[in-house]
Amino acid sequence: MAGSGLGKAHFHLGNQLVGHNSESMAPIKTEGVTSGAPPATRMSFVMTVAALSLAGMMVVGQLYTVIPLFALMAADWGSGSSAVAWTATAFATAYAVGFLFAGPAADRFGPRRTIVAGLTVTAMVTALVPLASSLGAALVLRAVQGLVAAAFAPSAFAYIASRVDPNRRVTAITWLTSSFLAAAVLGQFAAQAIGQAAGWETVFFVSGVALALGAVGLWLVLRADGAVGKTTVADAFAAMAGLLGNGRLLLLYGVTLTVLTGFVGVYSGLQVAGPPSLAGDAGALLALRASALPAMLAIPLLTPWLARIGPERRVALSLGAAALLLLVCAFLTGGVAIGACLFVFVAGIAVAAPGLVQAIGARAGAARGSAVALYTFFLFVGAGLGPQLATLIAGFGFPAVSVAAAAILAVGALLALGLMVRSKDARQL
Repeated sequence: MAGSGLGKAHFHLGNQLVGHNSESMAPIKTEGVTSGAPPATRMSFVMTVAALSLAGMMVVGQLYTVIPLFALMAADWGSGSSAVAWTATAFATAYAVGFLFAGPAADRFGPRRTIVAGLTVTAMVTALVPLASSLGAALVLRAVQGLVAAAFAPSAFAYIASRVDPNRRVTAITWLTSSFLAAAVLGQFAAQAIGQAAGWETVFFVSGVALALGAVGLWLVLRADGAVGKTTVADAFAAMAGLLGNGRLLLLYGVTLTVLTGFVGVYSGLQVAGPPSLAGDAGALLALRASALPAMLAIPLLTPWLARIGPERRVALSLGAAALLLLVCAFLTGGVAIGACLFVFVAGIAVAAPGLVQAIGARAGAARGSAVALYTFFLFVGAGLGPQLATLIAGFGFPAVSVAAAAILAVGALLALGLMVRSKDARQL
């Protein structure tokens, strides 16, 4: 991968996702990535994006697959659902930490090698989870699974930054980030369907095989790695330490923390404290999870119009709308009405996540890569907190979980709004 320096250090996503100025959409200079990629046919581009997106759904889906399996796993291990919820937290926390190391690994060894190696090891560890004889052993395996699974995302973004034509990079990245969010729905949907039919263990065995096939497929589809860089973990951490001293970036990271805390909290709440009208109705819960999928698919198609709105305003509006819909959802009882609310809620989350990447990258200067690496860290720390939020207040019912998640997202919206107002005031001075 051509170039060096902290601008490319860690997670090249930031350099290319923020390939335009946040307000005017005028081109801005990117650091540490190839300025142009070798030309590729449209079919090659479609195959690359499709392969990366499918693999992304399988990898990120591993965080969410356990949510509909809490009761089945708890019964086998003689534990409560609140204890089993730590299997989601263990994965998410290790996954977040893994991002901090995976970026330099992709730069040192090449994104294609890192992707394939990461998927291969993740496949093996995933297949070992059902063999755990106790919850404690499962927690260890889930943590290892999250740590090695973290190799995929930064490497995939680094590959796009160096191997995809510049005019197509934003499209590729939008589809990839949307696949990560879609994994929250599809991962739960598939896990619930397979778990009910063949047991929770089969979910992990099937996932292991799918990840192994994904590794083979990406090895065949992705182009061979070019020259690799010399960025070290120490370089990346030095850049991150400097970024954490930026007050506005810290506020944006605070907003980031709320996104998946609320999102995963709500979906965990459906499982552990579902609305009374849906309690014990596995088919209704399955349909409820699937109802949000069209929102995930629609957002990438709306990217040209959404990009006309400044990123901080986009984040504030989308999180505010998501919080409002969750508040309304708390007072609903019918499955169709709750599904409609969740549809809009998920759309808000799908708009906010890439908007935060753009806002953070625009404020990070030359260290955009490291800034977005920190973004993913805080994002998935929030994903680990979500199940704990749900189980903590599950005794008060799903309305309480929904209101708590709405409050958390409202805090994120207010922080983003405050940053937007401060930016406007600064421009007027």
